[in-house]
This record gives sequence, C-alpha cells and structure tokens, in this order.
Amino acid sequence: MRARSSVLTIAALTIVAWAIGGASIARSARAVAVPAPKVSAAPAKGLRTAVLAGGCFWGMEGVFEHLKGVKGVTSGYAGGDAATANYDAVSSERTAHAEAIRIQFDASQISYETLLRVYFSVAHDPTQLNRQGPDSGPSYRSAIFPIGTEQERVARAYLAQLAAAKAWPRPIVTRIEQGRFYPAEAYHQNFMRRNPNHPYIRINDAPKLAALKAAFPALWRDAWSG
Repeated sequence: MRARSSVLTIAALTIVAWAIGGASIARSARAVAVPAPKVSAAPAKGLRTAVLAGGCFWGMEGVFEHLKGVKGVTSGYAGGDAATANYDAVSSERTAHAEAIRIQFDASQISYETLLRVYFSVAHDPTQLNRQGPDSGPSYRSAIFPIGTEQERVARAYLAQLAAAKAWPRPIVTRIEQGRFYPAEAYHQNFMRRNPNHPYIRINDAPKLAALKAAFPALWRDAWSG
C-alpha cells in the first residue's frame, strides 16, 4: 500500500498483484478457525489500549472498527523512533517501524484476548513473513506490541497455543515487540470508511469485513467505531 500517482495506477498494480499472489490475498478474505485463548488477562473495566501490526493499516483499522466494545482505532507506526514515524520514511523500508493500529477498547465489553483472536483469524495472515497479500517489506510484518506485562503474558501464551493447534499449514511468524506507537498522517485515518470503493480496499480489505461478520456474528456491529 504505497503512495501512487492515481487510482488508475493503483488499480492496475493491484490487479497485477492479484495475478501474482492471488492465493495469499484470497486467504486473508477467509476466517481461519482458531481456538479461543486459554489464558486470559485479569478482569478489567474501563478503556484499555492494544497495539497490533499485520500489514497495511487501512484494512487492519477497518476490521477492528466493526467490533462491539471497540471505541476507536488509529492507524500509525510502531517499533521505530519519532524521527522516522512518517509515511515517506516507513515506505523506504529502512526504518524499524511497522504499519500498526492502536485500538481503544472497553475491557468490560471486549477482552484483549478476543482482540487477538480476531487479529489471527480475520485481520491478517500470521504466516507471511515481512509481507501481507500484495504488500512486502518489514513494515508489513506481523507483530504484537503489548502494553504492560499482562498483555505480553496473554500474547505469548496465545502464540504458543496457536502454534500447537497448527491452524495454518505454515509456521506462525508473528513477533512480540516493544515500541512506542505514533499516529499516521490524517489522510490514512478511517481510510476504508472514507474510501469504500478504492480498488485496494475492494480487493484486499472489504472481504475481511464479510469474513469477520460471518465468523464472529456476536462481535460484529454495522456501525463504525469512533
């Protein structure tokens, strides 16, 4: 998901990407049956924050904005420093940043472990190393940025559980990292909501919403968060 000169150009490139890597893209459009996490965070109430990376933040943001209990989602960068937390720098693939989202959620309505279950099942393919669908490079890596030891404990336990369950034919490459989150530029925020007919969104991200609604009907809400 790189800056391009026109919608026609991005449409053409996306079609080429589909032809080359269609299987990977199609996989992201189907929910993978993953077990519910066995390890839970301590009971909590009030607003909490989670930071996740799994490819282009446009689609990641769109998926989590449709979950009940999620109060807001922000696209941004995580893993690098403030000086390189901008789209031009991150797009060079020479920073430590990953495209990521920051999720604000009501812990009394949805748990951190439920967010992780959606993350692995619908939001992205955790077996793709430094890429996601048509996008490649370390900024598109699969990574969890836990906030506090409790989130890290739950995330590590769930990764081990999923590896043992062998829900995917390939190994999970998701990393657990530390790093500050930096919001992305304004034009990236709510991109799927504002541009539902964008070729990239229609091909790569809109199918994830259908998969989310089908796989997790109790979590789905029609309205966008925020």
